[in-house]
Amino acid sequence: MTYVFLAAAILMELGGTLALRMASVGRSAWYVAVVAGYLGAFVGLSLALDRGLHLGVGYGIWTASGVALAAVASKVLFKEPLTRVMLAGIALIATGVLLVELGASHS
Repeated sequence: MTYVFLAAAILMELGGTLALRMASVGRSAWYVAVVAGYLGAFVGLSLALDRGLHLGVGYGIWTASGVALAAVASKVLFKEPLTRVMLAGIALIATGVLLVELGASHS
């Protein structure tokens, strides 16, 4: 159940971020979705942490997934760039999170 809450937090944060993009171009009604998305994200992350997920691991997965998904979603939805350099950066972030996860499992 821990990772279900974490996945929900990731998706809520992604929704809030995408809504923020919509709100930033003059569609102020999207601010409701921004607040709901970020509130849901923090609740989901809190519930995952409450069930024993380590903070470094949970926050790392949450933020790395958010960055990667937002980059891909913004390419698809808003035709924003997604270059090889950006993809390499996402790969480095994912590698860092994996190393944090591996380090946490050895403690």
